Amino acid sequence: MKIIFKDYKAGELKIQPENKDDLWCISRIIEQGDLVSGKTTRKIKVGDSEQKATIIKKTVTLTIEVEKLEYSSDALRVAGVVREGPEDIPHGSHHTLEVEENTPVKIIKKKWPKYMIESIEESTKYRASVLICILDRCEAGFALMKPYGFEWLSDIKGDVCKKGFEEKKESTFYADTADMIADYAKRYCAERIVIASAAFWKDELVKAMQKKHPQLVKISTLATCNETGREGVNEILKRSEIKTALQEQRASREIQFVEELMKDISKDGNAAYGMKAVKEAAEAGAVAVLLVTGKLIEKKKADNTFLELDSIMKMADAAKGDVVIVSSEHEGGQQLDGLGGIGALLRYKMR
Repeated sequence: MKIIFKDYKAGELKIQPENKDDLWCISRIIEQGDLVSGKTTRKIKVGDSEQKATIIKKTVTLTIEVEKLEYSSDALRVAGVVREGPEDIPHGSHHTLEVEENTPVKIIKKKWPKYMIESIEESTKYRASVLICILDRCEAGFALMKPYGFEWLSDIKGDVCKKGFEEKKESTFYADTADMIADYAKRYCAERIVIASAAFWKDELVKAMQKKHPQLVKISTLATCNETGREGVNEILKRSEIKTALQEQRASREIQFVEELMKDISKDGNAAYGMKAVKEAAEAGAVAVLLVTGKLIEKKKADNTFLELDSIMKMADAAKGDVVIVSSEHEGGQQLDGLGGIGALLRYKMR
C-alpha cells in the first residue's frame, strides 16, 4: 500500500493499493457513510432528443457517499450516491466505483478509529515473504503466508522407499521438492522458508537443498508438525520455533490472540465472547483486546445490522483497547467464528 496523502484529523486519506492484499485491507476500512473519490468510467448521453442521442463512455473523477461495499478475491466495488463530479453527472444519482490495483483512491471519514489507522500504516510496511513446505515420506505441499492467512500453492507426490528396504531405483522426491522450493522462492522473492515434517523427512530435504540450492538453506527454519497439507500449515503457525520467521505475519498474531482467548474462556478468566457479553464489557471500558472476524463484519454489513458491531469496536477503541480484525481464512478465525465471530480479552473479569 502506498500512502499518497493523509490527514487523519481532517478525516482525509489518499492511498494507492498495489496488490490484492491491499484491496482486502481497504475493504475492511470503508464504511457506510464514508466519502470515496476515484476515477471511474461513466456512460453519458449526448444529444437533445431520444433519436439523436448517443451514449458514450467518459472517464471522470467522482466522489460518492458509500451505501454498499462488495469485495471478492480480485475486485472491490463501492456503491453509493454521487456527491461531487462533473456538471453533466447529476448529484444524487447512483454509481459504483471499482477500486483497482495501482489506482489512487481517496477516503474521507468523520473520524478515523485507531485500529483502522494502524491497519493502513501496517499495510505500508515491508514484509518478508515467507514460503512454507510441509512434507511427509512421499508428499510435499507448499504455501505462501499472506496478511489474511495463507495461500495454498500446490503439492507434489514422489516415491521414497522405506528405511530398511533396498531401493530398486534412485528416488528424486527430495531433489524435486528442493527444486520446487527454489522455484517458488524465486517467484515470490521469499526471504524466509519454513520446512516442516513429523519425522526425519525435513532433514533429508535439507540435505538435498544443500546439494542443489545451498543458498536457500541459510534462510530456512525447521519445524515439527504432526499434520500435513493445509492442516499442517495451521499447526506450524502456532509453533514457537518459527516465531522469528513469522513474527511480521498478521495471521500468526491473530491465531495467538484467539488461542489466548480460548485459554481464558476455558479457565473462566478475563474473557468475553458473543455480542451481548462483549458489548457489556465494551460499555464498561473493560476491553483490552477486541477480536472480530472479517466474516462477522461482512455478515453484519450485508444484513444492515452493522451499527451495533461498529459501536462496540469504537467503544473499545475509545477506551484505548486494541481492535484486531481476524481473518476467517485460518484456523484461529474459524474458531472465533464458532464463538459468534467476536470475543475480547479483558482488563478485569466481568461479574
